[in-house]
Amino acid sequence: MPPASDTRQSIIDAVLRIIGQDGIAAVTNRRIAKEAGVSLGSVTYHFATQHELLRESLLHFVAEETRHFTELADACSDERFDIGQAAEVVAQVAGGNAFDSRHIAPFELYVQAGRDERLRSAAAECFAAYDLLATRILTHLGAADPGRLASVAVALVFGQQLRRLATGAPAEDLVDTLLILARFTPEQTLRAPQAPQAP
Repeated sequence: MPPASDTRQSIIDAVLRIIGQDGIAAVTNRRIAKEAGVSLGSVTYHFATQHELLRESLLHFVAEETRHFTELADACSDERFDIGQAAEVVAQVAGGNAFDSRHIAPFELYVQAGRDERLRSAAAECFAAYDLLATRILTHLGAADPGRLASVAVALVFGQQLRRLATGAPAEDLVDTLLILARFTPEQTLRAPQAPQAP
C-alpha cells in the first residue's frame, strides 16, 4: 500500500490531468479515482470537498511553478545577461512547441479563481513568481522601472500563451512579444500619464 502522501499526490496529479483534458466540470471523485488508480474512498478521505481538491491542485501547481521560476530568476543574476539569454529564459517559460494538459490546466484554474475568491490567494502566489522572474529579466536588460513593467510583461506572456492555446501559434511569437517590451530603452519606456497641472 503506497504512503498517504503518495496517494494524495497521485490524486492531485490526476485532477490536473483531468482539468487539462476536459475542464473542471469533468472533475468527479469517480473519474479522479480511475485516473489516479486509487479507490473512491481514498479520494474522499484525502479531500472532503471539490473546492478543497481544486485549491490543493492549484497550490501544488503554484509550488511547482514558483520553484521553477525562482530558479530561472536566480539564474538571471549574471552581469553579462543579455538579450540572447533573455530569449532562452522566455522560451522556457513558453513551455516548448505544443500545449499539453499540464499547460491548459492552469488557465482553467485561474478562470475558476475568478469565480471562487477562495482560490485567489493561491493564484496570486503564482503571479508573484512570474512577476519576480520578469523583473529580474527586465532589470538585467536595462529597462526603466522594471518592477512596474513586470506585470505588463507577464500579462503579455499570458495573452500570447492563450493565443497559442486557441490558435496553435508558434512559441516563437511569445518570445518575440516579451523581447519587444524588454528592448525599450529608459527614454522609450511608457510612463504613467501625469495629472494636469493647476493653472
